[in-house]
Amino acid sequence: QVQLVESGGGLVQPGGSLSLSCAASGIIFSAYAMGWYRQAPGKQRDLVATITSGGSTNYADSVEGRFTVSRANAKNMVYLQMNSLKPEDAAVYYCNARRVVLGTEQHYWGQGTQVTVSS
Repeated sequence: QVQLVESGGGLVQPGGSLSLSCAASGIIFSAYAMGWYRQAPGKQRDLVATITSGGSTNYADSVEGRFTVSRANAKNMVYLQMNSLKPEDAAVYYCNARRVVLGTEQHYWGQGTQVTVSS
C-alpha cells in the first residue's frame, strides 16, 4: 500500500519560514520523481517544485529563489523548505510521487498539509 504522509504545515507570518516533509512508503522511492503541489481555496492544484530521482529540481516561477526542494532516498523522504513566505503562498500543500512505466504514468498523492500565511 502506497502512502505519502506530509507534515510541517502550520501558521506563519509573512516573511517567515516553514519546512514541509513527506514520508513515503510502499514504493521504490528512488525510482520516483517527487513533487510538491499546492491548492488554494477555489483554485486548481498547481505545481510548486519537483525533484527527480537523480536530484534535478524544477520550481514554479512564483517560488523560485524562496523555496528549496530536496530528498533523502535512504530515508524515503522529500522536503520543501519555504522561506520569505507570502500570503499568496497559503494553500494546502500536497506531496506527489510520479514515475513512468512502459509508457504509463503512475501518480500517488498525499493527503495534504495546510500552510497559512497571515499576520
